[in-house]
Amino acid sequence: MKLLKKGVYLRIVLATLMVLAIFCSVGVTPALAVQKTKADTVSTAGVQFTDIPTAADSIAIRKKAADSAAKAQASVKQKAEQQKAPSTEKPKTLWQIFIFGLLGGFTAVILPCIYPLLPLTVSFFTKKSGSRKKAIGQSLIYGVSIIIIYVTLGLLISIIFGSDALNQLATNGIFNIFFFLLLVVFGISFLGAFEITLPSSLANKLDANADKGGLAGIFFMASTLVVVSFSCTGPIIGTLLVDAASKGDRLGPAVGMFGFALALALPFTIFALFPSALKSLPKSGGWLNSVKVILGFLELAFALKFLSNVDLAYHWNWFDREIFLSLWIAIGLLMGLYLIGKVKFSHDSDVKYLSIPRTFLAIIVFAFVVYMIPGLWGAPLKSISAFLPPEATQDFNLSSIPGGLAAPSSTPTVVVPASIGEKKYAGNYTRIKTRGLDSWYDYDQALQVSKATHKPILIDFTGFNCVNCRKMEANVWSDPEVFRRLRDDFVLLQLVVDDKAALDTKEQFVSTYSGKKITTLGGKWSDLEASRFNSNSQPLYVMLDSEGSFLKDATGKDIPTSPADYDIASYIKFLDSGIAAFKK
Repeated sequence: MKLLKKGVYLRIVLATLMVLAIFCSVGVTPALAVQKTKADTVSTAGVQFTDIPTAADSIAIRKKAADSAAKAQASVKQKAEQQKAPSTEKPKTLWQIFIFGLLGGFTAVILPCIYPLLPLTVSFFTKKSGSRKKAIGQSLIYGVSIIIIYVTLGLLISIIFGSDALNQLATNGIFNIFFFLLLVVFGISFLGAFEITLPSSLANKLDANADKGGLAGIFFMASTLVVVSFSCTGPIIGTLLVDAASKGDRLGPAVGMFGFALALALPFTIFALFPSALKSLPKSGGWLNSVKVILGFLELAFALKFLSNVDLAYHWNWFDREIFLSLWIAIGLLMGLYLIGKVKFSHDSDVKYLSIPRTFLAIIVFAFVVYMIPGLWGAPLKSISAFLPPEATQDFNLSSIPGGLAAPSSTPTVVVPASIGEKKYAGNYTRIKTRGLDSWYDYDQALQVSKATHKPILIDFTGFNCVNCRKMEANVWSDPEVFRRLRDDFVLLQLVVDDKAALDTKEQFVSTYSGKKITTLGGKWSDLEASRFNSNSQPLYVMLDSEGSFLKDATGKDIPTSPADYDIASYIKFLDSGIAAFKK
């Protein structure tokens, strides 16, 4: 009875780790001609994917030395250098990738391809070595070998693609569609339709080499584990590499693989140190396949984010917020029904009764589904808003109806001279517009508005696919005090760095910073952020006066730019410093 209780408790711990991995992985990890009116759907005839220079390209490429024939460009470049803002702090994405990898590795341990191997492998080392001390040493070598294999895989991904190519993945249409289809295949595989396996000849060859003694034999044993377990670990590794690659950091895939391999190797080493702990592990059974199926549902849900990225960046207007939520709700319902045994797949065993872990997981899933349902009518859903399409993509929103649930304050009337003309590019951004805020989308036009209204400019370098931007808008900009300042005290200039809209031929130019030809609207703002403000991350908030110069604090120093800041009080302090400096 005591051992049974230990097993139940351990299963609860394992299930909790899996849930943590689930919620971290779901969060994981940035057009055509200008549109005049919003439409639910548009024809995709003639749609082309266009590769654009990203901000990371500008940062990665060294500035070209000016020759005698480019003196004019050199003078412009020198002026931009003099006006650079203080450098901003880059987000520590490598730590995030490592943690996601760690959670993914712990999740892989409780899959049916690996979990049953734990007692077999530990027993093998204990019996073959002849002594506990030698068994511990061999187990450590075994764990290190697993880490080396996976980290090498991550490094190869980085070397093959390079940092520049990795940065382009986040907004490139072809790659986002590819990742969407890849994750759908992984999800279907986990649901039991088929298994993704490596050639059996490779596994047999590695297994034969594993019979050799010494370090080489142990290394080949680890390699055999990697190959044999690929049907379970492949989808997790693929998802992790997709997320790590889209972060754009050269070391991202290697760091992610290190976290994954460390979590995978730890149980083998720990149980080799304490073999008696194996007795407390729950026995293999149908619950292992249930873990795979749940991960399959999550892979399908995660895949939708990549499809949403493409839809926003290329202005297809297919994938509105309510469609995205409807699909997530349907997936959540199926997952919940599966957990309570009302939905069954061909490889599943009968669920005669609900265990405690299943019950708690079902409660979490059904509660999450209920939480999402009000979003179909415009509820903000702040906890997941960063991963959903923007609220402006929703066709029916109760809060936008007069007297609705949470109608925002109306935009104040600001008299803008007719000479400024209509807002440039406004048709591109109806799907990311924050209700109640009167944004501008062209730098030169914002300068004119600032002079006419006597207000400072707040530049918001943002992106269609920027998760942190959506989180700032939903959780910080929605605060009444922040919202009031943005609406009343600033000329809000939103520059979308991943917009694929082509620039007019006359407006295209060769960047004096990167030396590349800028052909898209997003590329223009990306180049501006990199060359003048020395940053390639979004969101980035910059406060300028009506002449385009940095506002200065009480000591005469430039007010530094601000990255994403989820502390509302701190963000208000940042805005107030700009308001006070402009009035002075």
